[in-house]
Amino acid sequence: MTVMSPTRLRDPYFIYRYRHRLHVLRTSLALAITFIVILTLQIPHGSWALVSTMMVMGNLPHIGGVIDKGGQRLLGTVLGAIWGILLVLIPAPAPWVVPAWTLIGIAIATHTTFATRYGYSALMFGVTLLMVVGDGHQDLGIALWRAFDVLIGTSIGILATLFILPQKATDLFRFLLADNLDKLARLYHAHTNATQHDDVDTRQLLKSTTDQLVKQRGLVDAIHSERRLHRDDLERILSLERRMLSTIELLLETHWATRAGHDIIAELDGLRDEQHRLARALGSLAFQVRTGQTIDITVVAFDLQRHAQAALEARGENGRVLFSPSGYLWLNRELARLTQALIDTLQTLDRLPSARLRRRASRHTLIRDRLAMPLDTSRDTPEHADDDLR
Repeated sequence: MTVMSPTRLRDPYFIYRYRHRLHVLRTSLALAITFIVILTLQIPHGSWALVSTMMVMGNLPHIGGVIDKGGQRLLGTVLGAIWGILLVLIPAPAPWVVPAWTLIGIAIATHTTFATRYGYSALMFGVTLLMVVGDGHQDLGIALWRAFDVLIGTSIGILATLFILPQKATDLFRFLLADNLDKLARLYHAHTNATQHDDVDTRQLLKSTTDQLVKQRGLVDAIHSERRLHRDDLERILSLERRMLSTIELLLETHWATRAGHDIIAELDGLRDEQHRLARALGSLAFQVRTGQTIDITVVAFDLQRHAQAALEARGENGRVLFSPSGYLWLNRELARLTQALIDTLQTLDRLPSARLRRRASRHTLIRDRLAMPLDTSRDTPEHADDDLR
């Protein structure tokens, strides 16, 4: 049986690769710790603490998500308990006072669900308020113990996520971005290298890339909670990534609009070399993002002027003007421009490079570009053998 070293367990990629199993372990340990605490301290109504631990961690395996949800749960619980205690402590209130102010408090909380992103805090505010106030005959001691249990369980869930093989939403975003760039490189490379795509399931790759793009968008709030990347930067990255994906989709269709158009495109001198350089840049960018290196890639803009005359004079067998070659060339230039814009954005992110990933790059299973065919054979020579490990 292989024993994992402490260094391996701190590897962000190792945690990412086994994130589901590690989350099961992390959640189980958090529940065990909560159970031990409530038994040792003999805390009344301890099941509320267990429920809170489970609710906070739930299906959120990364720090940012748990901090966001746990913080909202704590905020809502504290505010709801304070509001409820103030109502319960009103001396000799009229019969309508406590119910009316309870409803007012819940109405305000419900409104914040639509007005802000603190919908979960509003829910916990209402739940805690009803726990404290009850039906008017609630034992204040029981309500306070339950609120205290919520705080205990939530705190344990947050601490377990922070210290038991922690996974950062920022790292998850990084690896999803790198994987998508790998997929885009494979799609573009296969598209420019063969007349058919039998070796690459383009439809499945496009669907997988789209699904992962949706997952990345769902991480924005969690990454913001980790205070590593700004929301505006994330939105720009996602926008560029989405537009790159759309451009490659259009390229896959435009290229084969007509056979005559394809023949004209295939005869354009130097176009394939430019396309292969762009595919290599996409693959290299994916590797640098994945291994936490400083982004130092430059994309050479497509020289469309050299092909302009041939594209403008393109005609089919029936003599009709073909517009697909011009559109195809423009899409290639647009993909190169979007790739450079993404590189420029990533270069401005001081928190993107990771020394931990660079130190352990040689241990990663994703250590080289996964393209359908080798793109740059010069990197397979002995003098370049260690370039990818820097």
